[in-house]
Amino acid sequence: MKKHKNTLFAVSIALLFSSCAKNPVTGNREIMLMSESQEIALGQQSDPQIVAQFGLYENAALQRFISEKGQQMAAISHRDNLNYEFKIVDSPVINAFAVPGGYVYFTRGILAHFNNEAQFAGVLGHEIGHITARHSAQQQSKAQLAQFGLVLGSVVSPQVARLGNELSQGVGLLFLKFGRDDERESDRLGVEYSTKIGYDAEEMGDFFLTLQRAQGGGEEGNAVPGFLSTHPNPGERFETVNQLAAEWQQKLNQPNLKVNRESYLRMIDGIIYGEDPKQGFVENNTFYHPELKFKFPIPAQWMHQNSPQQFQMASQDGNAMMALTLVPGESLEAAAQQLLQQYQLQQVEAQKTTVNGLPAIAMVADQQQQGGVIRTLTYLIQYGGNIYSLMGISSAANFNNYMQAFTSTMQSFSQLTEPDKLNRQPERIRIKTVAQSTTLAQALRNFNTPENRLEELAILNGLQLNDRVEKGMLIKTVAQ
Repeated sequence: MKKHKNTLFAVSIALLFSSCAKNPVTGNREIMLMSESQEIALGQQSDPQIVAQFGLYENAALQRFISEKGQQMAAISHRDNLNYEFKIVDSPVINAFAVPGGYVYFTRGILAHFNNEAQFAGVLGHEIGHITARHSAQQQSKAQLAQFGLVLGSVVSPQVARLGNELSQGVGLLFLKFGRDDERESDRLGVEYSTKIGYDAEEMGDFFLTLQRAQGGGEEGNAVPGFLSTHPNPGERFETVNQLAAEWQQKLNQPNLKVNRESYLRMIDGIIYGEDPKQGFVENNTFYHPELKFKFPIPAQWMHQNSPQQFQMASQDGNAMMALTLVPGESLEAAAQQLLQQYQLQQVEAQKTTVNGLPAIAMVADQQQQGGVIRTLTYLIQYGGNIYSLMGISSAANFNNYMQAFTSTMQSFSQLTEPDKLNRQPERIRIKTVAQSTTLAQALRNFNTPENRLEELAILNGLQLNDRVEKGMLIKTVAQ
């Protein structure tokens, strides 16, 4: 036995050393169980799932801009050999993220919150930094991947979330939660890369303060829960970034770096701000979908998240969730069988019924999991040429506690007929010119901004309400 132990130890040591690779940024050797070709393959596999999950935001000028700047920055990065791709995803959430192999994504929500090209360039460099420093590969090598889901990942218990994640390929994507050291390194690289392509990296620090205000002051619905939780303190980042920016400016002897505020603001004039009603929206605890013309209520105090693939709801205690998805099938019966097979569910009972005059099947089914039995209630509803699945998920032990919430939502699914909901238009960023020097608050009032949205618009502009704005200055407003 002792001999076997020594043999295993020797093999383990050999594997450990053979798995070490040089970090492209630091030059240090580190444990790396993922090769570069595997990184690229993971990115190629993840990209179509990300696009399906969020959808792409169609804006040719903005897409051309982020691609040009991205390729320019990739060329001076530590891994210029990768085939980088840069995309805008159709989400109001304030976020940017990267996956291994050279794929970088910006939400339209974060593009709306940048106030100049230099802020964008800093965050672009930060995300490219995650790729060049191989942070994603390092995290995978340490087995620290976490299932992604804005609601599922942070609210629902692991047993319930496991089945919930299966409801959508997109929700099953693997996203990484980087540690503070990785974030600091990416900040350093963001400063380096953005300075090297001619931008003032101090603006990156200013955006961190805007992000902090957006998450803590009135725009919670547009922020990823816990986005800052593993990041260094924004105040600390602000000081560090400013110091690094000064050092790189001196090192490269570039005293006249670009900010390009006006050109950026004009470029985002008209971008959709917040939720796009045509993809569905929540108002007064009801989900409305103008294009598909249906509605249903959301249980009080439940969290929710919308995407092109599905609409998710989760109880605050994390013990139950519901999800609306489309199900293929020529009939309700065929759709029910497809659902059972896809999620390996054992039917307990099922019956034909109607929901507000629409043909439906109500079905209870179980899934055996290592942590116990998960019970589901699903209403399959035929409407408008589609079959909709409204599935409620809980542990078998807690199922009866949520039965009323499940059935109340599912049996209230109905046709949407209200003209004001069917014709709802999205809000958009509108760039206005200040007519006379005054405070930001007064300038916003002059453009008919409601009092209860002044702070929100101040955050959007990266300013304080009492900041002075000069005649001729461009500022952001929001209107349909």
